Amino acid sequence: MMSQIKITKVKVILTAPGGIDLAVVKVETNQPGLYGLGCATFTQRIFAVKTALEDYMAPFLEGKDPTRIEDIWQSACVSGYWRNGPIMNNALSGVDMALWDIKGKLAGLPLYDLLGGKCRDGIPLYRHTDGGDEHEVEDNIRALMEEGYQYVRCQMGMYGGAGTEDLKLIATRLARAKNIQPKRSPRSSTAGVYFDPDAYVRSVPRLFDHLRNKLGFGIEFIHDVHERVAPIAAVNLAKVLEPYSLFYLEDPVAPENMEWLNTLRAQSSTPIAMGELFTHVNEWRPLITRHLIDYIRCHVSTIGGITPAKKLATLSEIHGVRTAWHGPGDISPVGVAANLHLDLSLSNFGIQEYTPMNEALHSVFPGCPEIDRGYAYLSDRPGLGIDIDEDKAAQFPCNGGIPSWTLARLPDGTAARP
Repeated sequence: MMSQIKITKVKVILTAPGGIDLAVVKVETNQPGLYGLGCATFTQRIFAVKTALEDYMAPFLEGKDPTRIEDIWQSACVSGYWRNGPIMNNALSGVDMALWDIKGKLAGLPLYDLLGGKCRDGIPLYRHTDGGDEHEVEDNIRALMEEGYQYVRCQMGMYGGAGTEDLKLIATRLARAKNIQPKRSPRSSTAGVYFDPDAYVRSVPRLFDHLRNKLGFGIEFIHDVHERVAPIAAVNLAKVLEPYSLFYLEDPVAPENMEWLNTLRAQSSTPIAMGELFTHVNEWRPLITRHLIDYIRCHVSTIGGITPAKKLATLSEIHGVRTAWHGPGDISPVGVAANLHLDLSLSNFGIQEYTPMNEALHSVFPGCPEIDRGYAYLSDRPGLGIDIDEDKAAQFPCNGGIPSWTLARLPDGTAARP
């Protein structure tokens, strides 16, 4: 008979095989070879999360029974009194995912079976496309369609902007191709990633008019505003995009301006997705219960892991909202696996964002999901079904810098939302 299982160590592994800082938590137990992995990646504050885990979470957890997931989540969440910030939530998420991984290994079952079993045979994914003009975007979409993707996020100049070195090029293309003249910057410019929200808002409908005329309605389009425009401009954009039947329009307003969704909802039928910046239940609860969004976009590690994500999905289900978990490059393959196990087991799954992984990521994280013709497939390995090679992970150290894309500015140099 197995003796009582206890947590003996909480280890933080920082690595950057894809060029982006990642944080993985390894929860070890007193049972030989039994451990769990979780994603605690908050790229922009990677060392702060590491400190929170090593100095606070590890002493709190050592000696506890790892099978008591709900109790550990609840008690850890309030152990610092103040709660629900991205640093604390990512630290908590890394532990939570690792505990679910251990639970699956003890049961000899993949996580999706512990969460209720499969609701679908494969997990449809969407990929990102970008381009300097609508023709480049079209070409990139066609390439993804050839790979089998049926859902594509379409941007033109990323989130409506470009680096300062590309401003003149983007301005020239907009002026030539669309008769849209971006605003000039002052004679000296503060360092940053510049964008013009007014020129951007005018360019988006023309992009989708071109894409629908060239590609038809047999492929689903997504567009991310990234809360970069004034709320009233977002309302107008959602209305103007209606004829192009978007799968959804993402983050049309910032979390600080969520009351504007009432106005947007009253004037447009364009589906809305929100949530990747959310950290607190009071941010998503009113949007779901008041039917102001169609897709919940939370970053699973930033809300605290699998335990709260499952509850959020249930709340969403009974209000007709579907999931579309955040899946950027700044999420570890362990976090990707957690997303996919949730996706496979949720009846109200909508779509999954996916960022391709390079060879180094596959080497450091054996057991990555299989991607084929626009679908993801999980193995039947117990737990999350993914592991980490710590020796290889050490070959890709983190740098802890602030990503340049977060340093956004308006044409006159004003700091703006990234």
